Amino acid sequence: MRALLQRVNKGSVAVEGEIVGSCNEGYVILLGVGQGDTEAEADFLAKKISALRVFKDDADKMNLSILDIKGEILLISQFTLYADCSHGNRPSFGLGAPPAEADRLYQYFADKLRSYGIPVQTGVFGAHMQVEIHNDGPVTIMLEK
Repeated sequence: MRALLQRVNKGSVAVEGEIVGSCNEGYVILLGVGQGDTEAEADFLAKKISALRVFKDDADKMNLSILDIKGEILLISQFTLYADCSHGNRPSFGLGAPPAEADRLYQYFADKLRSYGIPVQTGVFGAHMQVEIHNDGPVTIMLEK
């Protein structure tokens, strides 16, 4: 499982021109689910993300977690995080989990983040989405389990 975190001032996702999810200060997370991923990977990443200290404190140091700042998350499914570009110029996506399993783990991951008390909104799994990200810093971190 791969999670690309972007610390944001705000973010939103639209499907067919309609906003379906948004967040204020916190993270926009692009989540890729790979073959063989289970709830254990989702649990690990959710715990890590809830405690990760990348928000600035009063001394202007990255020392606060999303829980400390009472931040929000916009979670977007992103199978292209498993693109294999090692052969030729057209990516292969065979390393990604099958859609039904990826959607199940995507929803599980969202619920796990919510269990920590973090407000989470999502995009629409499998839909063509337009994601607006106001990256703060910019701070972008890749986590993988």
